Parts: sequence; structure tokens; C-alpha cells
Amino acid sequence: MKMEMRYPADAVRFETMTSKQVRDNFLIEGLFAPNQIKMVYSFADRAIVGSIVPADKPLVLKAGKEMACEYFAERREIGIINIGARGTVLVDGKQYSLGKKEALYIGMGSRDIQFSSKDKKPAKFYLVSYPAHACYPTTKAGIKKAAVVKLGSDKNANKRVIYKYIHPAGIKSCQLVMGFTVLEQGNVWNTIPGHTHIRRSEVYMYFDVGDDSLVFHYMGKPDETRHIAVRDGQAVLSPSWSIHSGVGLKKYNFVWAMGGENQDFNDMQAFSLEQIR
Repeated sequence: MKMEMRYPADAVRFETMTSKQVRDNFLIEGLFAPNQIKMVYSFADRAIVGSIVPADKPLVLKAGKEMACEYFAERREIGIINIGARGTVLVDGKQYSLGKKEALYIGMGSRDIQFSSKDKKPAKFYLVSYPAHACYPTTKAGIKKAAVVKLGSDKNANKRVIYKYIHPAGIKSCQLVMGFTVLEQGNVWNTIPGHTHIRRSEVYMYFDVGDDSLVFHYMGKPDETRHIAVRDGQAVLSPSWSIHSGVGLKKYNFVWAMGGENQDFNDMQAFSLEQIR
């Protein structure tokens, strides 16, 4: 398992960074490689972001030396969403089948975690993990069990549906909040004019973007923004001081995950269009 360490820049340094430096600090590329587990350890709230793609053999999630523990979930909880073909996750001998866009929460203390695909086309498991101080039960959820929020309009090109899986009124967790957003056909904007979360960090992972398209992800302080050109299956780390919104060439989906001090979904600091620079 590859574990890359990231020390994201602060808001002051961010203002002087080139496009390459912004990408090197905040963009996660190379996810979803066949038969590989890739992990990035971010020092923003100590999040671990990664992917597991068991193309033709099962893959076992282990703790890297960077974690200084016996097993991955010894001091952590894990959120998983499958963006590929159907697959299974084996957690301490119990098997969970996950189709596309289905989620699994794995509680702290789970020792043996193994991933496999059911079909010739592999499952693509996306993983976000935060430190935990309490144990909650491992739980699966499909779209029918998600809390659904509809936002935006065709007029503003931001009509979208939010599916919340791991949150205080859904799957219980210590600090992880996780779900995904689907833009409707003909809509391209998400989370505009934008907001920050001063009590937690967030990660966006864009999927179903297509090989012939991309998303411009906007980040930074509201009055000092930059963009990152993001391709299919790439993720962006969003620290507490940064906005996080995007616009694509066409519709797309993205998984969002948050961790930090507060699990309240609505704990955010919104900004008007006039404040965005």
C-alpha cells in the first residue's frame, strides 16, 4: 500500500502559489489504479484519502508504517463509496456487497478488511478516514437509505441532488460525515457562491466526469480564489479556510467527506457573489 504524506499550505502561502504548487498541495491524482491501494495522509485534520481497485484479486487494507498502529482502523473510522462495478467488502468475517454509489461505514476497532470485485469490471472503492475516539457499528447504506436534499435550478445551471449517508441523522460516526452529489442533465455548477467550514476540513472526489470533460474546482479564501482543473476520479483537499465549489463542461458527480470538530451539515460560513474574488 502506498501512503503519500501531505502537509497542505496555509492561507498565507496559498496566495503566492503557482498552479503547479496548488495542484501538488491539494490535488490527489492517480487514484483507482487496477490492483492497487493508494492512500494520501493529509495533515488537515489527519484525513486519509484513498482508493482500492481489486481488478483480478482481493486486496487487504493494512496499516502503513506512517500510521504507527497494528491495523488500519485501530484508531480510525472509515467511509467507503463504490464508484465502479459491484464489489464486496469483508470486515472481520462479515461480507458487505456494494453496488455503484452505495456506501459502507467501518467503525473503529475493525481489524480485518478485505476488498474484492464480483464481475469482470472491477469495483472502485473510494475511501476517506478520520481519527476516532468512539466505536460505532459497521453499517451499509444504498441510495434508498440516504437522506436526499434537492438544491438549485435549471435557470442557474446548478440543479443537483445531495445524498447524505454518514451524518448525525443517518449512519452514526465519531466525526466523519460523507455522501455524494449528482448534478442534473444540463447543469454544471455546484456550491456557488460558496462557503467554508472553519471547524472541519473537506474532500471532494469528482467522478463520472468522462474522459472528454473536466471540472474547474475553485478554492482559497473567498477574496483570494484559485482554480484547479480536475479530471475524472481525482480528489481535492479542502482545508477549513478554503471555499470549495466547481463548474464542469457538462454534468458530473462528486463524493464529499468532512471531518473535524462539528458534524452539523449546516455548520458553514456562506459568502455572497460580491465577496468572491
